[in-house]
Amino acid sequence: MRDSERNSGATLARFAQPSLPRALWQLANTLIPFLSFWAAAVWSWVAGWNYFATAAFVLLAAGFFVRLFMLQHDCGHGSFFASARANRWLGACLGLMTLFPFSYWKKTHAVHHATSGNLDKRVLGDIRTLTVREYRQCSRWKRFCYRFYRSLPVMLGIGPVYQFVAKHRLPIGMPWRWKKEWRSVFLNNLGLTVVVGALWFWFGWPVLLAVHLPIIAIAGAIGVWLFYVQHTFEGGYWTRGEQWDPREAAIDGSSFYDLPAVLRWLTGNIGYHHVHHLAPRIPNYHLRAAHLALPHTPGLRRLSLSESFACARLKLWDEGLGRLVGFPRGG
Repeated sequence: MRDSERNSGATLARFAQPSLPRALWQLANTLIPFLSFWAAAVWSWVAGWNYFATAAFVLLAAGFFVRLFMLQHDCGHGSFFASARANRWLGACLGLMTLFPFSYWKKTHAVHHATSGNLDKRVLGDIRTLTVREYRQCSRWKRFCYRFYRSLPVMLGIGPVYQFVAKHRLPIGMPWRWKKEWRSVFLNNLGLTVVVGALWFWFGWPVLLAVHLPIIAIAGAIGVWLFYVQHTFEGGYWTRGEQWDPREAAIDGSSFYDLPAVLRWLTGNIGYHHVHHLAPRIPNYHLRAAHLALPHTPGLRRLSLSESFACARLKLWDEGLGRLVGFPRGG
């Protein structure tokens, strides 16, 4: 192991210690505003206020929905609380709001961390990425399907709603031997049936469609975009299995998404994604400090908010050039 890697590991290990006061404070300053803005959006809709008022409350609720998911994300890595049981219970309870079955999502996300950037293990937890050669070998129909899948209207519009509402209700393709994960899906669906049924009874389906569905759609689009730019940027990292290296995948294949302070707070510091992939057990409330304490990391790609929009054109991995590229002209 190189000295720089050893020093980085020792530095990061200092931050992989959960703090109960900070975790409880994060839970309070996220859950209470989310429920408040959700209730305000429902009340403004029922009271017949100006639609712009409801839209403003929906947008605010969506922002805190993203933050709630980031807390669930930390629970999935066992980093939010020191107690594994507390992480499991909070993660499962938050799943009734985020619509993500905790154990199922935890499993697929662990696969993402173990295979991110590995061309031979593009299975679960990633945005599907083809190489230029694979794309050229596809039929016209398969090329169309891939272009459709990778288009922004689908990825940020249809995709999130499909993920939240459909895929995680019945994850077709998940191995039946994953009994704990299937149980998580079943219990999450059962809990959602009770919660949605109660909300339907109290407020009626028009309110759910007018308020909660837009919150899910907006938060989902933000979440997909965050995940996209964290691993799809100029350069990037994809390689074959025998050459895949976890540290290189973390540094070269995960961006430092340098967001404005408010957005950094709402997204639970997930923009420090290189740190997160280097040390997944660091809770979100320590990620910024860990980044600032890290020694110089050659190869790290910093992206500002404005710079990140250019990532939308990157669709394929060019093995010859060793970087992400757009679709070839005329095909």
